[in-house]
Amino acid sequence: MDNSSGVGVSGVGVIDKAAMVLDALEAGPTSLAQLVAATGLARPTVHRLALALVHHRLVGRDIQGRFVLGSRLVELASAAGEDRLIASAGPVLLALRDATGESSQVFRRQGEWRVCVASAERPIGLRDTIPVGTQLSMKAGSAAQVLLAWEDHDRLLEGLQHARFTPTVLAGVRRRGWAQSLGEREPGVASVSAPVRGPSGRVIAAISISGPIERLTRQPGRIHAEVVSRAAGQLTEALRANSD
Repeated sequence: MDNSSGVGVSGVGVIDKAAMVLDALEAGPTSLAQLVAATGLARPTVHRLALALVHHRLVGRDIQGRFVLGSRLVELASAAGEDRLIASAGPVLLALRDATGESSQVFRRQGEWRVCVASAERPIGLRDTIPVGTQLSMKAGSAAQVLLAWEDHDRLLEGLQHARFTPTVLAGVRRRGWAQSLGEREPGVASVSAPVRGPSGRVIAAISISGPIERLTRQPGRIHAEVVSRAAGQLTEALRANSD
């Protein structure tokens, strides 16, 4: 069996293949063709497994008919305890806020949006307040750039439609390993973001700082990219350690 997705082989074929499908959906909404490419499995096999997983609500469908991780997984995760990303993010975000003096956040992609799942606000002065649960556009901002930059070709092209950033910008994000934005999401606000990777190596979230351009300057990455990238690495390592 092809194991290109990185899922371990248990010896129970149907479970291994189902796990490959779920692993492929970690990156977001996925067409049947993309599932076939990601898993290396035969198209009829992938289709049959995906529909069976839909039946059990482990997989769902978005409004465009693409496959997404299902609501049953959220219920199971809640039953198993607090989300590992959120649980691990708190101390990292506090340290990042204290190191930079700016509000810090973790964003995760949910369909066509990026959602703030954890944050540490700057306690005083002018700040960019993004409460937990806030839905923001995937078309603007450094976190959106990070969440899109490592997607496959089809998702990349789709995400760039009507975006405030360009393919050249995303190529720079992949090359540097971090993103910056100046007034993309909101006039006068700058931000710096870096990718958080899950145990499989996929980008599953973006960690960011944001604040007024007057304070972050027009080259916020030059000042803060190193510390933001270090925080992303710490959160990535925490997720890897918690998965062992």
